Amino acid sequence: MHIIQQVAFILVVLIATGLFIKKISRIKRNILLGQDEDLSDHPSTRWRNVLLLALGQKKMFRYPLVAIMHFVIYAGFIIINIEVLEIALDGLLGKHRIFSGFMGHTYSWLLNSFEVLAVLVLTACICFLVRRNGIKVKRFMKRELDGWPRSDANYILITEIILMTLFLTMNTADRALQLQGYNGYHDTGNFIFSGMFAPAFQNFSSQTLIAIERTCWWLHIVGIFTFLNYLPYSKHLHIILAFPNAYYIRLKPQGKIPNMPDIQNEVLYSMQPELAPVNDPAAAPKRFGAKDVFDLSWRNLLDAYSCTECGRCTAACPANITGKKLSPRKIMMDTRDRAEAVGRNIDQNKEFKDDGKVLLRDYITEEELRACTTCQACVQECPVGIDPLNIIMQLRRYLVMEESSAPAEWTGMFGNIENNFAPWKLSPDERDKWTES
Repeated sequence: MHIIQQVAFILVVLIATGLFIKKISRIKRNILLGQDEDLSDHPSTRWRNVLLLALGQKKMFRYPLVAIMHFVIYAGFIIINIEVLEIALDGLLGKHRIFSGFMGHTYSWLLNSFEVLAVLVLTACICFLVRRNGIKVKRFMKRELDGWPRSDANYILITEIILMTLFLTMNTADRALQLQGYNGYHDTGNFIFSGMFAPAFQNFSSQTLIAIERTCWWLHIVGIFTFLNYLPYSKHLHIILAFPNAYYIRLKPQGKIPNMPDIQNEVLYSMQPELAPVNDPAAAPKRFGAKDVFDLSWRNLLDAYSCTECGRCTAACPANITGKKLSPRKIMMDTRDRAEAVGRNIDQNKEFKDDGKVLLRDYITEEELRACTTCQACVQECPVGIDPLNIIMQLRRYLVMEESSAPAEWTGMFGNIENNFAPWKLSPDERDKWTES
């Protein structure tokens, strides 16, 4: 029987791992569809960002109660993986609680810590479900979350609750078998929570307890592997991508909008034509701004896949607050959706074939882009260092520089800057005449 279980477990591991690697490889391919961008400078600062933003969740702690609940779930996800490691080794080697043999009393302490975490995670998930579906926090009720995105968040929370319940039930049956002195279930000491209910399980026969323990064991580990393969299709992929996203943050002063070298060169060549390269195809200007995901940086696409859909960016956006259509969260979701659509196109055709759609207009409208005030509120609020503004600016640059599409007010300002070197319709010679009145 043990051999059959070992073989079944190995098959589950191989299938789950293979599917996960396959999907993650496709996501990596989609991210690398973006333009190259060098973000390898100041490694010490970048590792500091990983520790503070991704691991320490620094920005979340501006909202202490929610941050603590989120941190509990996050810590549970990371730390309980030690328990998952033991389950995996037990399954591969046909053992039971393999770590208990050499860890002694430390093992009991460790399991009790896991149980405390499991109960805290269970409690936090229930609270988050109530916030989303009972209290209905405003930022979770926005239109862009209608349908799958809202269900996705609920599925994850419910899955966490089920996994923690299975873990505690497994431990309860295990402890009951220990108390019965059943062969193979060595005494590991009392469990802090499941131990409370273990005496009540004494009324069950050993075979019934084994069935409960083994069923919970299998459902728990298969549930974890299922959860692992669900992550790449979910907003909860940020559990993994928050770390590289924090590392590759653009280390520039917040509020600084970088110039495009191609635009600077065009201006330079118009003023000094003798500097313009002659018959050099490589020197020809690239597309100004971005029209589709291919024109964005790989960093922009990593941002899109790292988005937690928490909506703090949209809740802080003054344009959204005043009723305009702009939602920085929707910008990130649309960018990810477009990257996914392009990836599916490549999977079907072995290369990208024009599907008649682009990010600009088919996913993100001009109205949304022009509502942005570039105030940086969305960048400031994001807990994992995402920069929606960079994508907005690149799409707006394309509209203005490639299509000459801009509101009349902008066109007048552009004309004044070109002719008068200032936004106002005054010649440089007349600019100080107001001092004479």
